[in-house]
Amino acid sequence: MHRELLRIEGLPVLQNRVFDSVEAGIGSARGDMVLVRDEVTGLVFNEAFDPALLTYDADYQNEQACSSVFREHLDAVLSIIRRHFQTPSLIEVGCGKGYFLNHLREAGYEATGIDPAFEGESPQVVAAPFSRALGLSADAIVLRHVLEHIPRPFEFLKEIADANGGQGKIYIEVPCFDWICRHGAWFDIFYEHVNYFRATDFERMFECIHEAGHVFGGQYLYVVADLASLRQAVAPPRESIALPADFMAGVEQCKALALADSGPMAIWGASSKGVIFSHHLRAAGVKFDVAIDINPVKQGKYMAGTGLAIVSPDRALESLPPGAHVFVMNSNYFEEIVAQSCGRFRLVKVDKK
Repeated sequence: MHRELLRIEGLPVLQNRVFDSVEAGIGSARGDMVLVRDEVTGLVFNEAFDPALLTYDADYQNEQACSSVFREHLDAVLSIIRRHFQTPSLIEVGCGKGYFLNHLREAGYEATGIDPAFEGESPQVVAAPFSRALGLSADAIVLRHVLEHIPRPFEFLKEIADANGGQGKIYIEVPCFDWICRHGAWFDIFYEHVNYFRATDFERMFECIHEAGHVFGGQYLYVVADLASLRQAVAPPRESIALPADFMAGVEQCKALALADSGPMAIWGASSKGVIFSHHLRAAGVKFDVAIDINPVKQGKYMAGTGLAIVSPDRALESLPPGAHVFVMNSNYFEEIVAQSCGRFRLVKVDKK
């Protein structure tokens, strides 16, 4: 039995895939969000999710390590891993383009990565989806920003545990649904994320958790747990969960601010938050001129859904007039963006109520 929390139709399905033309971005695949709570397990997920709509390939660009702020976050994650993973034998499931995997190897871990979107010829990476059939195991598993993408997350964790002989520790990091609710972060509801986790979900899935907490300004939650203690989550009795009544109010608030200015406007951050933010604002009648992103692989490409052009900070400084409104998608990067924009723009934090 499922209880519906939120319904949104026609979301772009791959926020981190970039496109070669405006038309390709606008014409990219879309899917519906029917966010529900499973009354048996207590887990929150998109009941309308269709994995057939998603393809993770070389055009999927989710590398955030271009930012010094995000690199500091990865250093903090490495510190947690060092506290608990003394053995060098490690697998990173969902290693992306391999930045953090290299970070682990430089720290002395004999780390192997698994990811179908990996680009390159590294012998340390298997460019494929994780499967028990790969025959890989290690003393420790790293699972950063993967579990929110996986239908039936318990079964996926069980497959990892089985592939690892039911032993070893695992580090899991995912977006925090409680943070999304508290901040009214409607732009953090992605089709690509089928699951939305709270800390209590992992407390019910693992009998033995060595450490748990929040990182990256509270936006992400993490646990370090024993794979041998994995169990099916059971919803606590009388638990109630609901999105705030004004959860989507930020759309109209940002619309009012945008329409009060007749000049050129931009968003800063052409990843998931930026794609969903621009999608909802476009539907509300607001059109941005460009999206700004420091990732050079995204520059010169176009975003999913709106087909918004992605430019570098330098290009934005050349093309946008002084005082232009720029909506900052993630305030964790705000000071970095202030420095990169040289005080030229009026910056708006969209994740601050």
